[in-house]
Amino acid sequence: MLNPFVDYEFMRYALTSIVFLAIGTAPVGVFLMMRRMSLVGDALGHAILPGAAIGYMIAGLSLPAMSLGGFIAGLCMALLAGLASRFAHVKEDASFAAFFLTCLALGVVLVSKNGNSVDLLNLLFGSILAIDLPALTLVALVSSFTLIVLAIIYRPLMIESVDPLFLRSVNGKGSLWHILFLILVVLNLVAGFQALGTLMSVGLMMLPAITARLWSKTMGWTMVLAAFLAGLCGFTGLLLSYYIDLPSGPAIILCCGLIYIISLFIGTENGILWQLYRRSRHHVV
Repeated sequence: MLNPFVDYEFMRYALTSIVFLAIGTAPVGVFLMMRRMSLVGDALGHAILPGAAIGYMIAGLSLPAMSLGGFIAGLCMALLAGLASRFAHVKEDASFAAFFLTCLALGVVLVSKNGNSVDLLNLLFGSILAIDLPALTLVALVSSFTLIVLAIIYRPLMIESVDPLFLRSVNGKGSLWHILFLILVVLNLVAGFQALGTLMSVGLMMLPAITARLWSKTMGWTMVLAAFLAGLCGFTGLLLSYYIDLPSGPAIILCCGLIYIISLFIGTENGILWQLYRRSRHHVV
């Protein structure tokens, strides 16, 4: 089973990048879920595309250029959506939906006009088996930075997520923690887009987090379990792509989806079967 990772360097790079992505994106995904911002992550993932496309137009398939372009585009969309919700009285989720659809269309147009179908597929779905040392270094740095910042802002971010009015009443700078958190979301999506593409990177962020919530009640264990599930799905997806000749990025996200569907029924906290079992016991008593 481990032969591909022993024999081929590109498989080891791919697995290592998935492990780093799992460690960095899983806690962010759990916070997105808890803050009811799951679709915001999806919107920011799409917003990265035009920035990455502009970086590609300027410097070709240059990781620094595309990453910087994607980061700037993601932050700009988050800022515009926030301004729209605050000053135009448009719901934030509606703003994100409007902007991400526009960004997705713009990114596809830019890449199609200045590249080819292969370049477009790489940006949309990634090429994790082509991860090199610079890309792996970027993923490792972003994951490390994410864990450090989350450790620093964990308490106020938790309070802001659960009771933002209380944090505002004690001058807890809730907007600052919200902005810092959005920066972490964009950074992790940028780190993951070369491996999994702008369409798939949010899948590794959200699916393990949602699945972990079906098994765990506490925040800490949910984040740990989400990271483990993301790494396990990455490992399994890479093996499937090697032995069955499946596209590696979609195979990884498909594994995440399958584990979610299974957990939806048998999860010990919120799974359907466990909920039915508890209700039956309650009626018997």
